[in-house]
Amino acid sequence: MHKPAFTFASRLLAILALLTVLSAPSLAQDRYRAEIVVLERLADPILNENMADRLPERTEAGKRLWVVDSTGNRISDIDTTSNLTLNSAAARLESSGKYRVLMKTGWIESFPDNYNGEPLAIELGEYLDAAGHRAIEGTIEINRRRYLLVTVALNHWREATGGSAPMQVETSGEAGESRDDDDQGTENGPVKGSDSSMAAIEDSMQPARSDKELVTWIRETRRMRSEEIHFLDSPTIGVLVYFRPLD
Repeated sequence: MHKPAFTFASRLLAILALLTVLSAPSLAQDRYRAEIVVLERLADPILNENMADRLPERTEAGKRLWVVDSTGNRISDIDTTSNLTLNSAAARLESSGKYRVLMKTGWIESFPDNYNGEPLAIELGEYLDAAGHRAIEGTIEINRRRYLLVTVALNHWREATGGSAPMQVETSGEAGESRDDDDQGTENGPVKGSDSSMAAIEDSMQPARSDKELVTWIRETRRMRSEEIHFLDSPTIGVLVYFRPLD
């Protein structure tokens, strides 16, 4: 009497086990080891960007991938690994004498179709006392559509030279623009602003000044296939990116 029930239970377990085995490959296809290397170019670059007065739009990061604080401690919110496929490529670039490796890291993460990642914070290089952060800072973001999409937004700063550099600031109007009703008066005569108030207005419309200036930046989104090594660079910094699918 109990044999049919036993047989049914055995078949049910077998079906569940088979479904688990069949679904495992599809899950494994979404798991990758992401690898990132950030390098600084040692040779003096020829800079034609004239970016010292540029103020890049700041991207709010989620987790910290590699952030070095003012005391030299490295902070990461991700479980990273140093066992990288990119180790050999980074070593070759460093051996050329033209680059210095600032960061090598990797981590395992699932990137399913239509994955929308969050910007990961990076801050490293020389500490700029006046600016209060490291010379190289920004974010790296990973998304997935048909391909993996890597967006690199890194800024390379230095302390301002020759005094504080004015930063470009957008204003809603031009200084000195006239208005038809500027000199509207009362019955006792026209009313004009005092010299001190006009000076305060003019000062408030001057460009903001900063203790840092932009050297170069990387602003690029790269479409990638797995097991391809991509190099994104500016005249002063470079980024190696690699994704390895996990079976």
